Amino acid sequence: MRFNFGKAGSYTPLVIALVFILGMLIGVNLVNVETRRPFVIQTEQDKISNILNFVDEKYVDPVNIDEIVEKTIPAILDNLDPHSVYIPSEDVQEVSEPLEGRFDGIGVQFNKLQDTVVIIQTIPGGPSEQKGIMPGDRIVEINDTVVAGVEMDDEDIVSRLRGPRGTEVNVGIVRPNFPGKIEFTIERDEIPLYSIDVSYMINDETGYIKISQFAQTTFQEYVEAVEKLKEEGMQKLIIDLRGNSGGYMDAATNIADQFFGDEELIVYTEGRSVPRTDVHAPSRGVNLDTEVAVIIDEWSASASEILAGAIQDNDRGTIVGRRSFGKGLVQSPTTLSDGSVLRLTVARYYTPTGRSIQKPYDEGVEEYFRDIESRFLEGEYDRPDEIEFHDSLKYETPEGKTVYGGGGIMPDIFVPQDTTGMSDYFADVTRQGLIYRFALDYADRHRENLREYETAKEISNYLDAQNLVNQFVSFAQEEGIEPREDEIKKSEKVIRTQLKAYIARTLIDNKGFYPIMEEIDKTIQETIRVLSEK
Repeated sequence: MRFNFGKAGSYTPLVIALVFILGMLIGVNLVNVETRRPFVIQTEQDKISNILNFVDEKYVDPVNIDEIVEKTIPAILDNLDPHSVYIPSEDVQEVSEPLEGRFDGIGVQFNKLQDTVVIIQTIPGGPSEQKGIMPGDRIVEINDTVVAGVEMDDEDIVSRLRGPRGTEVNVGIVRPNFPGKIEFTIERDEIPLYSIDVSYMINDETGYIKISQFAQTTFQEYVEAVEKLKEEGMQKLIIDLRGNSGGYMDAATNIADQFFGDEELIVYTEGRSVPRTDVHAPSRGVNLDTEVAVIIDEWSASASEILAGAIQDNDRGTIVGRRSFGKGLVQSPTTLSDGSVLRLTVARYYTPTGRSIQKPYDEGVEEYFRDIESRFLEGEYDRPDEIEFHDSLKYETPEGKTVYGGGGIMPDIFVPQDTTGMSDYFADVTRQGLIYRFALDYADRHRENLREYETAKEISNYLDAQNLVNQFVSFAQEEGIEPREDEIKKSEKVIRTQLKAYIARTLIDNKGFYPIMEEIDKTIQETIRVLSEK
């Protein structure tokens, strides 16, 4: 059985409360028109099934019982915990694909620029690259349907491009500086999804790996990334789990295993009907001699907390950032006869010191997920002393470090949210997505010049000489946001860095984005400092 630790804000179907009205006597005498065959509800057997049968047979209007059932199941689960969920059969594939690490399609990344689909990247080796489609190409037609200059959301575009492998899709492409429209017939194929966003050397001895989720392919991706970084001289490693809301348990424990010798306890699970199961490191891992720091934040949840908890509780490395989400529940997926899936919480997991990091959910699902907002409003993101842990939730690591349960993983080194460079002007341009829109347009217009630069550093150095901020301010003014000199000066570094990072991403993907954003990432800078002292 594979345990699925899900995501902190995982798939939540629409919950509709179902109210059965069996009879009302409010000043009116209702006539029983069929007293010869009364419908007897045998509550000791199956009340819900009996009620559904009663409604199906007796309700005044025709009803769709299957539809009622689909709406009732989520309502039942809503009375349990925030992470037990029901997934209708038609949604199972869409929900499962990110964790399975693959989908069928043509292999492109795109974005919308002025109602036109612009190819940002083609997947290496994918169907589109093999056909000769290039970054910067515009998709103007899909199967004879015009998609340029019309109102069409991203989901509609995706649904037209995706489909079962082996099937074909016809696309019309317009290429800058190329006359006319180019027609392509592309055979869809399996496209890999990667859960490691990027891996690179931050400095001569420190590697960096950003893991976005824990999927079927994550461990293999991790091993390949580590091997490459070791070839480049890695002795220390930063694992960034910010925003990683979970996934498969074994993906996280397999990575944790790489830092431990034989039989170190990584995590254990236990539930009312599930006996305690310990997960130990089964082998000597590839990172035994690697100094490690793990970065977390308030959206690091579930499997992310398993990895961080194992490193922290075994005194194996340093946890940096802000308090994690606090999801310590285990879901086991069960496929029903119609192909739908029930992900039911069957156990809790406990870190090696014995702590459950699950935060309370007795005030309901809405309050449970609103906890993140409450932390912000209470100032927790700025001051660690705003976080209160009860002494009954105190635990101790083998080396005597105090850790707490009941509300996520508290980092060893707290880094507050960075408000440097924040201003009303920056908030306004960010709210309208202008930084990203300008970067996409700039990269599109200067693609030929930018193609000669192959690394984030080269792209950054080139863009530093292009007066990007001044160009952006003019662009924002055309979009209705007037310049405010003092605020622009305050936010200049943040704006310039984000512009460069987004432009670089359109050219060389995340290997361009993350190394540039590192310039203004105070958490990474603090983590580098911590590791330099090891």
